[in-house]
Amino acid sequence: MVIYRSSIKGSIEEKEGKLKKQNKEDKLLSSILEGKKSEEGKLLRNALNNNLFSFNPDMMFQQIVKNYSLAKEIYGESFIRQIANENDVGFPEVQRKIKQKILNKFEEMQDNQIINKDLEITEEGLKFAALSLYIEEIDNLVSKGLIGEKFNKEKSHYGSKEDVKEFKKGDRYRDIALRKSIKVAIKRSHKNIEKRDLRSFEKESKGKINIVYGLDASGSMKGNKIDMCKKAGVALAFKAIEEKDEVGLLVFGSKVEDIVHPTHDFMMLLNKIARIRAKQETNIASTIMKAIEMFPNDDSTKHLILITDAMPTKGKYPEKETLNAVENACSCGITISMIGINLDKKGKILAEKISQVGNGKLQIVKNLEDLDMVVLEDYYSL
Repeated sequence: MVIYRSSIKGSIEEKEGKLKKQNKEDKLLSSILEGKKSEEGKLLRNALNNNLFSFNPDMMFQQIVKNYSLAKEIYGESFIRQIANENDVGFPEVQRKIKQKILNKFEEMQDNQIINKDLEITEEGLKFAALSLYIEEIDNLVSKGLIGEKFNKEKSHYGSKEDVKEFKKGDRYRDIALRKSIKVAIKRSHKNIEKRDLRSFEKESKGKINIVYGLDASGSMKGNKIDMCKKAGVALAFKAIEEKDEVGLLVFGSKVEDIVHPTHDFMMLLNKIARIRAKQETNIASTIMKAIEMFPNDDSTKHLILITDAMPTKGKYPEKETLNAVENACSCGITISMIGINLDKKGKILAEKISQVGNGKLQIVKNLEDLDMVVLEDYYSL
């Protein structure tokens, strides 16, 4: 099913079951879809990504006037551009207008109850941020052609191709070899692909998949980095749950910050992902040991994806403890893939060991825009 922007609202309602609990929520959702308040959704997300719990109008004003670039980074470019133009912030008469615009914006957000009288993000604000995150990533997936068809291995960085066979009743739609099916239809001079034209990848069925998305929430992940990781998590949850697989979430820093056991509940995952804040060191060993507890004790495929920008810094012997944890996971039938964000040379070596011992894959990501594609590739390789 292809989901376009005009039908995203219906998709959300389908995932959550009931979105129209209050007219206020429905109005906010419509505002995001129409682009009227998208900058406010990004503002809330940026606050969370930078570990801010509330807003300070005076501080925001000072940052805009003294360091416009930093203000854009903290609060979001679209929001700051609505408040002020970089070339005009030095003029006193403009600064008075900037102060008033900031106050007006926060009053409007208070009226919508996404922040309270103390300018703290409310529960409705957290939901609003989650919806903003979801819609932005769905738009992104649509633009990349990743909604409505399987992103198959033929397109993957891994480059592996599988034997193709005639599509038969009982085959999974996710295994359809789209390019091959199109070629068959063209060869037969068919204007549309008919059922008898369909071809599918021949692979050993692994049945149900339980996958846990492990996200590093250490301090170095603040800002845009963690926002892109959140989007990749949303993409994974959306696509995997659509395929009837279960997705869990594990947020880690110096300790495990939050967990969601593998589930089909997309909206719960979305809300948990949107609330993640970056704040501490990295401890991958304890993360893997916690992940072992999260997987069901059955014959399903169990896979852990770990995303980090740094290797372990917590513990007496962090590297040894990490590899021991990987071996424990393997003994429980869990595979582990590493996705490193601009890892240094030493970090790459350890990440490679983790993925090798964990019978998974290693991807080093330099362009954050590719992160959701890399995560989906890893899922589709299972």
